Amino acid sequence: MNTTPNIHTMIVAAGRGSRFGSAIAKQYTELQGQTLLQHSVARLECSAYIDNCLLVIAADDNMAQTLNFALPIQYAIGGAERWQSVQAGVEAIRQSGADDSDLVVIHDAARPAVSSEDINKVIEAAMLEPYGAILATPVADTLKKSYFHSAAQSETIDSFTDKLANSGSIHSYAKCTIDRSNMWQAQTPQVFRLGQLQRVLSYVAENQLDITDEASAFEYLELPIRLVAGSRQNIKLTYPDDAILLAAILTAQTQ
Repeated sequence: MNTTPNIHTMIVAAGRGSRFGSAIAKQYTELQGQTLLQHSVARLECSAYIDNCLLVIAADDNMAQTLNFALPIQYAIGGAERWQSVQAGVEAIRQSGADDSDLVVIHDAARPAVSSEDINKVIEAAMLEPYGAILATPVADTLKKSYFHSAAQSETIDSFTDKLANSGSIHSYAKCTIDRSNMWQAQTPQVFRLGQLQRVLSYVAENQLDITDEASAFEYLELPIRLVAGSRQNIKLTYPDDAILLAAILTAQTQ
């Protein structure tokens, strides 16, 4: 196994971020005078292991190429699903002459607060692994599994519950508490051997699997991906409230 591989970097920026609820793709949300995408590229540039970046963008994206970035940028066109965008990026990297043992660093466009220390940690961990490594944080909060229940199905015991029963409303209720001792919250960057990543993405395509990150594809094939503890400041912009927290984190990091 090559423990000093070439390193290729990819930012997936082809999505719209529907949960964010903005008229523009969330990676173009501005914080401190720059878009999230520019911030994320600048964070990657701070790593001594990274000297270029492939941006995977939507076919109708007319904004990315108008921006200035901290790294030399190449572009690839993504697909409808995240894994399809990553697959397009992998194919572009492969066409550049990359080897199976090379590492691919995949980062979210909407994670602008990752530290250079964490980027270096996960790359160095992946260098020692046959498949790869990802940044993640142990789950700290109590986890509840829920179930849906209609008030109309309940036995009423007073006039208040009678009113609820007549409404037929469906709500979520706590079913049980999940043991969090082995639970981790995945982050990015996620770093994988190129050949192995290409293999598992082909498996996802052939079996029409639904995955939310690249590590999930390896999990389907029971291939070990190392977890590297990262900072809780490396949050992802998903909902509007996240922008307030990210702005505060970015401000604190520059002081």
